[in-house]
Amino acid sequence: MSENRVRRVAEQIKKDVSQIITVEIKDPRVVEMTSVTDVELSKDLRHASVYVSIYGSEAEKEETLQALARASGFVRSEIGKRIRLRYTPEIIFFLDTSIEYGAYIESVIKSLKEEENRDDSRSDENS
Repeated sequence: MSENRVRRVAEQIKKDVSQIITVEIKDPRVVEMTSVTDVELSKDLRHASVYVSIYGSEAEKEETLQALARASGFVRSEIGKRIRLRYTPEIIFFLDTSIEYGAYIESVIKSLKEEENRDDSRSDENS
């Protein structure tokens, strides 16, 4: 399978899964603050790893991930209806914490800059 085709199919699956999660899954545990961040597709197009970012407490994240795992059959059948493939890929959901980690790093950098600015203003006062 060409890398280009795998990438295009993965991108289409990402769009469709995102829409399915926000519009069609009626499970109340799937909070509104769930977004699909990435899809990794095997070269034979039989397995799709779907990475989701979930905003909420750790308990809410765990519940949402479990609800998505239970809904994976439904998501797979919807993907099969929307994308014409020989085999509809098996969908596996994973929690993506990269957005949270990025926000954490940003806050650390911001606090370091503020501390540096305070130190600079103190040294200017002493001079």
